[in-house]
Amino acid sequence: MCIADKNQISHEVLAYLVVHHDAEDTLEGIVEWWLLEQRIRQQTVTVQDVMAELVRQQFVLERLGHDARVRYRLNRRKMKEITALLQDTKDT
Repeated sequence: MCIADKNQISHEVLAYLVVHHDAEDTLEGIVEWWLLEQRIRQQTVTVQDVMAELVRQQFVLERLGHDARVRYRLNRRKMKEITALLQDTKDT
């Protein structure tokens, strides 16, 4: 494991502890719960940005569900363009 990975994990553990002052767990619990929670938070922001871009490009459609949560789905009208994009990405 490189130093950058260790620094990242150290940062994630400390960030978790700042939010959860009384947290205490085993090594396995830290890996399974603390680090997972931190990564989910980080990924949520990234995925939100990605979905906004895919909607902007009209590759993905969004609609408001009955529970007031946004739902995403493929824009079938863009299937050829999406398939070409995926193929280009695969070839590089």
